[in-house]
Amino acid sequence: MKKYNVIIGGFILFLFTACSQTRQESSRRQTVKTDTVISAAEQSILQYPGKVKAAEDANLSFRVSGTIRKIYVKDGTRVRKGQLLADLDPTDYQIQLDATEAEYLQVKSEAERVMALYKDGGTTPAANDKAEYGLKQITAKYNHHKDQLSYTRLYAPFDGYIDKHLFEPHETVGAGMPVLTMMSSERPEVEINLPAAEYIRRGQFKEYYCTFDIYPGKHHTLRPLYVIPRANANQLYTMRLKWENTSLPQPSPGMNTMVTILCDTTEKAPMTIPANAILHENGKTSVFLYETAQKKVRKCNITLIGLHTDGKATVTSAQIKPGDLIVSSGIHHIQDGETVTPLSATSKTNIGGLL
Repeated sequence: MKKYNVIIGGFILFLFTACSQTRQESSRRQTVKTDTVISAAEQSILQYPGKVKAAEDANLSFRVSGTIRKIYVKDGTRVRKGQLLADLDPTDYQIQLDATEAEYLQVKSEAERVMALYKDGGTTPAANDKAEYGLKQITAKYNHHKDQLSYTRLYAPFDGYIDKHLFEPHETVGAGMPVLTMMSSERPEVEINLPAAEYIRRGQFKEYYCTFDIYPGKHHTLRPLYVIPRANANQLYTMRLKWENTSLPQPSPGMNTMVTILCDTTEKAPMTIPANAILHENGKTSVFLYETAQKKVRKCNITLIGLHTDGKATVTSAQIKPGDLIVSSGIHHIQDGETVTPLSATSKTNIGGLL
């Protein structure tokens, strides 16, 4: 009986020691928060609101100041390249040119006489040089004043439509002040704004088309022109697309549209992870991948593409894939290969984890 009690006591002591060691090992494990890696290319079809823009817009102005004498076109008028649109009162510029022309003719006559004498040896080289330089100077002045007179007339720089006029006849305008606005009659363009997550994978964009509520069931093919590589105040990247369809009704600038982009997702796409999960060491960036079966973490190298204001980051990596779990909190307190305990998800009915 005594021997039996000794065996029972030893077994209980063994269980107590094993449980104690298990609790100690468990208490030594770091508790970390994990998050799921998300593909940044889950959508193969993207849609963005857009606006129809004229292929070319221009604010037209005179190159000299003066009083507007007449505006020859009205708002909405179709005009041709080189057509006269408006002119200034040319009186002052005509008087200036007349005076300069008289001076030019006088200097030209005297200079030609001196240069003729020099050829016959009748004057000095210095007098000849003075005559040549004087003629060049007055010629330049004369041509400048002729140009200023011609600048009192405003012509259409391309085929298009007058959008609106900003001044009326008899008003005085300065050089460079817009007098008329004009838009071209070429096929229109469409402008959209891309978020940073889509801007970085624009190489996957393959096809583009837009739709209009006023043209139900019709897809208007677009061709990309350019993307401005600088984000605007809203952290969006402006993209311009060219209207390709000639057989479909042409929209007017200012119309709203919906642009659809078809993406090729066969390429390895970027992934979205919490920015807090990124570890920066020795000029390299990495994350800790949580291996569920082994309950251990493994350090994986990544390439950081961009950081976003919502606390997310876009990355690429050959070592992680969408759906993997990575450590998003506590990365500075763990080591590669360490066994960790993931933080349990908070129940919807246990807000704050108090129960």
